[in-house]
Amino acid sequence: MTDRISRFLAETQPETPCLVVDLDIIEANYHELQRALPLARIFYAVKANPEPEVVARLAALGASFDTASRAEIELCLEQGATPDRLSFGNTIKKQKDIAWAYAQGVRLFAFDSDAELDKLIEAAPGASVFCRLLTDCGGAEWPLSRKFGCAPAMAAALLLRARDAGMDACGLSFHVGSQQTNLAQWDAVLAEVAKLFRRLREDGLELSLVNMGGGFPATYRREVPNTDAYGNAIMGAMTRHFGNRLPEMIIEPGRGLAGNAGVIQAEVVLISRKDYAERKRWVYLDIGKFGGLAETMDEAIKYPIRTGRDGGTTGPVVLAGPTCDSADVMYENTVYQLPLDLKVGDRVEILGTGAYTTSYSAVNFNGFAPLRTYCI
Repeated sequence: MTDRISRFLAETQPETPCLVVDLDIIEANYHELQRALPLARIFYAVKANPEPEVVARLAALGASFDTASRAEIELCLEQGATPDRLSFGNTIKKQKDIAWAYAQGVRLFAFDSDAELDKLIEAAPGASVFCRLLTDCGGAEWPLSRKFGCAPAMAAALLLRARDAGMDACGLSFHVGSQQTNLAQWDAVLAEVAKLFRRLREDGLELSLVNMGGGFPATYRREVPNTDAYGNAIMGAMTRHFGNRLPEMIIEPGRGLAGNAGVIQAEVVLISRKDYAERKRWVYLDIGKFGGLAETMDEAIKYPIRTGRDGGTTGPVVLAGPTCDSADVMYENTVYQLPLDLKVGDRVEILGTGAYTTSYSAVNFNGFAPLRTYCI
């Protein structure tokens, strides 16, 4: 919670639920990441928070952008980014969208399968393409599944095929999982990436790019390593495995740039118990999984929560959302303690919610409006 956000909430008293994003924090995070990894190009993961003001601020700073759809590309172009600063990083794209992006001047594309490469060869001839590897996401609080990436041997074969088809087969990408707290994960993957670089060099293909994806964290209920620690770990692994032949490096932060820049203000709608003998209260807010808190699925991301009654006696609670869906429970097993004098109508702040909230918000489930955002 920044002073700017506190003042905005106090002076404006917006309808809840709402997200307030401090753009100065995003800018500061961007510069901090630049200092920690000066040799890497920063491609902001637009899906983390696609608010036009967020994209515009980063575009003015010179950032590049990792996009997943035509709409995200259009957004970036509208907010001042040039096509050479865009990557179409989704490995699951419609061929017509590839062709459209190529016509706009986008020349950097991801793939991880024969069928996706077929589309790129047809719709984006001669473009720069990188292949995504399957990655172990151990240590990540929001791990990624086997939906993305392919095995190393397959990646090597696909890149050789791309080269033979006239594409600029430029490199490899990976993602160690979102909110990654195990710094050793980059070392393990980069060892495999460097091995593939050497193998393909023997086959006459000189790769030039490593896209290390995201994984940079926000601070939630427990401390995480600082940005410098991530920079040191990544550069240590790069020099260890690539020596003095460092390739071009790309990173794709989303949560690491926007997460701690936003606060959701919500209202307590109901406080109840399931039994008169039960001590634990159920606290229902006017926001839940479908209103923007999708990352509470399996209680993965544990947001800090602040109330205006903090400082007194607290008791255990279950936190749930307002919809008529039994899955709309955020925290039942994770210990959350809220003030015993909390009342219906009280406002609460959910901290660290600048990333992966509005972009997950349902359009009209149960008639609840999408999460409104204020950028300040």
